[in-house]
Amino acid sequence: MPEPSPAPLVVGFDLDMTLIDTVPGFSATLQALGAELGVQFAVEDMTSRLGPPLGASLAAQVPADRIDAAIDRFRELYPGLAITATSLLPGAGEAIAAVRRHGGRVVVVTGKFRPNAQLHVDHLGIDLDHLEGEVWGVGKADVLRQEGATMYVGDHVHDVEGALAAGTLSVSVLTGGCSREELVAAGTHVVLDDLRDFPSWLDARMT
Repeated sequence: MPEPSPAPLVVGFDLDMTLIDTVPGFSATLQALGAELGVQFAVEDMTSRLGPPLGASLAAQVPADRIDAAIDRFRELYPGLAITATSLLPGAGEAIAAVRRHGGRVVVVTGKFRPNAQLHVDHLGIDLDHLEGEVWGVGKADVLRQEGATMYVGDHVHDVEGALAAGTLSVSVLTGGCSREELVAAGTHVVLDDLRDFPSWLDARMT
């Protein structure tokens, strides 16, 4: 009986602080929103661990009955302030190219508002097969399963939770606000300093 064919390579990536550096644009948008609302946001603290849903980040300084409106306004301001201010993180392009070199698919699964995530993808020319937005933590698992993800690469402990809930390999990078110790404690399988280490790691795994 012939051996079963190996599962096709499908690599899921988080977006903010995994593939792209959104701190400058996120900061600018927070400052503009704060000026409109008359709120002095703790911008440095709020951008130190990007990833959680926007509402959770705003909740400490925006009344509950104004959160939805604040989120909507943030999303309106974001394209004009954050897209051109955002760059690929070191190794991001090479990481995606490594997946392609091995015949794999690239899936981006992010908590970011999908239309704004798409603007980043288009502006930076990120080569991907599927983009899913507005999913967070274990909520990412359904998308990863649907797309047949082989692994999920992220920077946050909640990215680890999503990968583990999907039953896929969790690969973490240290370009976000979570430490190696936090990521390991969350159960990640692999920790890389950044995506510059991903191609050689993937090459070794695929041989």
